[in-house]
Amino acid sequence: MEMTDTEGLVTLLCGVIIVVGVVGVLAPIVPGIILCWLGVLIWAIFGDGSGAGPWVVLALATLVALIGTIAKYLWPGRNLKRSGVPNLSLLSGGVLGVVGFFVVPMIGLVLGFVLGLWLAELIRLGDPRLAWPSTRHALQAVGLALLVELAAALVVTGIWLVGLVLT
Repeated sequence: MEMTDTEGLVTLLCGVIIVVGVVGVLAPIVPGIILCWLGVLIWAIFGDGSGAGPWVVLALATLVALIGTIAKYLWPGRNLKRSGVPNLSLLSGGVLGVVGFFVVPMIGLVLGFVLGLWLAELIRLGDPRLAWPSTRHALQAVGLALLVELAAALVVTGIWLVGLVLT
């Protein structure tokens, strides 16, 4: 690829955007799955693919991104409801997670979420030994959401790579 090759540069840029999106799933600074999908969208519009191929790739990537995003919220949320963690405790964890994100970059989001949830459950239940199981369930839900989003981002990346080779 020559540096003057605009379509090749678009493809390279889209690849970088997709990689940043995958990393963004693991380091919640950027919206991971959205960036992956956006990279595929830009490639489909401006890339070097021809015919219907890029649009089929975009359609598949869109479907996977939507399913992954919906599953990311519904599946862990259902598990939390089953384990009895109330919404107020989750909200407390979320608020402290946002504060933690700005106080301790990168890990503050997780630390703040765990601390906020544990404190809310401690206040609600009155016993640290009873507050920890709820916190553990919430951590498992966060881990599941992360894995679902990572899987969706990797599948979107795989779809794009296959489309890149085939178009």
